[in-house]
Amino acid sequence: MLILGIESSCDETAVSVCRMSDTQREVLSDCIRSQVEIHKLYGGVVPEIASRAHAEAICGLCTQALTQAGAELSDVDAIGVTATPGLVGALLVGVNFAKGLAYAAGKPLVAVNHIRGHIAAAYLAYPELKPPFFALVASGAHTSLVRVRDYTDHETVGRTRDDAVGEAFDKVARVMGIPYPGGAAMDALAKEGDPAAIRFPSAAIAGDNLDFSFSGLKTSVINYLNTCTQKGINPPQADVAACFTAAVCGGVTKKLALAYERYGFDRLVLAGGVAANSHLRAALTEFCDKRNIGFYLPPLHLCGDNGAMIAAQAYYEYCAGNLAGYDLNARATGK
Repeated sequence: MLILGIESSCDETAVSVCRMSDTQREVLSDCIRSQVEIHKLYGGVVPEIASRAHAEAICGLCTQALTQAGAELSDVDAIGVTATPGLVGALLVGVNFAKGLAYAAGKPLVAVNHIRGHIAAAYLAYPELKPPFFALVASGAHTSLVRVRDYTDHETVGRTRDDAVGEAFDKVARVMGIPYPGGAAMDALAKEGDPAAIRFPSAAIAGDNLDFSFSGLKTSVINYLNTCTQKGINPPQADVAACFTAAVCGGVTKKLALAYERYGFDRLVLAGGVAANSHLRAALTEFCDKRNIGFYLPPLHLCGDNGAMIAAQAYYEYCAGNLAGYDLNARATGK
């Protein structure tokens, strides 16, 4: 089957064509229009501006994706689109475009959960991967621990109760004077610092749960930076980045260890934009090696938001009979 996947949940407009079957997972095109340069001016994503940029880009990007795939719209078997969660105005651009396209071409419409899409990126990178497995989704807006029982049967067993891990990285970076998005720069800076120089609180919430809180950790780091400024001290930025990153990785591995005791999984997928962080990748590689857990890391180009992951998950939703009607609406939160 040829699946057209459309993604517009935040600040990347993305359209992809994938060829999917029980034995084949192939990305024929994966076109992305980033808005990073626009939002750099404001230090973060401005929802209204993001929505307008999606509206300007999506039609041409769809044409580009079909052309690169060597396909016509008539060749496509189904159209998948991110419908939740995300910035509702941004989602609406993709959802309404997909509805119009599906209606005009007479194609089935499939609504895709963005978090499920991130997990589905691993299917494209690892053709042998099949459920059940465990997944950590870490991105700018989401941090979740998910039991993937089947392709369309997911159970979220842990989540952040406030900021997502990527959001925390960006906010700390902004206070440190690092331009948006700050994740990649923080990753590089942390390699130059001492991860034991400053003590910051864990991101793991105390108790018998699998939840995180990155807001408290973020606030602790920002308070440290402000205290240094008030004392006329130049904060050791590399050490701050290293210690903040170590607190993030330590909190994540602590909850994963508890999840492992509880569920006994033998395969772990790391998904989402923060899956590109080298320190988190290294920490989870070590975690899995110690327990003989298979570790699945999508390549960097499939970690951030992209249309291919939406097309992949749309295929499995389609096979399960989960089709959407023309009354499909976008939702900022939801399953």
